[in-house]
Amino acid sequence: MRALIFDLDGTLVDTVYAHVFAWQKALDEAGMPIDGWRIHRRVGMSGGLFTRAVAREVGHDLTPAQAEALQRRHGELFRQLLPDRRPLPGAVALLRRLREAEVPHGIATSGRRPEIDGSLAALEIPNDTVVVERGDVSRAKPAPDLFLACQQRLGVSAQDCYVVGDAVWDLLAARRAGMLSVGVLSGGYGEDELIRAGAYRVYRDAAELDTWLDELGVLD
Repeated sequence: MRALIFDLDGTLVDTVYAHVFAWQKALDEAGMPIDGWRIHRRVGMSGGLFTRAVAREVGHDLTPAQAEALQRRHGELFRQLLPDRRPLPGAVALLRRLREAEVPHGIATSGRRPEIDGSLAALEIPNDTVVVERGDVSRAKPAPDLFLACQQRLGVSAQDCYVVGDAVWDLLAARRAGMLSVGVLSGGYGEDELIRAGAYRVYRDAAELDTWLDELGVLD
């Protein structure tokens, strides 16, 4: 049976643009003003890689301590901006359907606790759902570690996993993990970008994916 590994932000919950604004404000406070679109293109990376990449774009070199401080400030601002999380269309129903059909599935996110706690609660998932977060692995996306850790905890082979994500970083990490990937448009990337990054199929959102699970061989 095929297993599904989901990204979180932009795939299951509507949090991408709150992350963009939180990063933009944190960077501005640190004297590194940057356009929002440049941030959006990198959402989904690990926080450490993100801060170094964005700092390079604006001509700054960050020490590890400065990068860590930026990540902490981003987390504080994100929780202030979006205390309540909204699941994306079809996300709750899709996860419920997978549980009822006993399809192996889990969540692998570059986010950290406590930032992700509100999102997980909004998805109404039980406590025994496999969730792998940034603190569980040594490297986050575009490294494959999050997806490989989730696959191992699900007890399935990499070849039997689909990764579902909204960003090119999800799809790149999936390719490095030896997994097929499915793109969704709900995080703001275009269909052509996701296909070029390796998406096997692209759907509008979790609701449309739910409709076409048989196309992926997940459900008959």
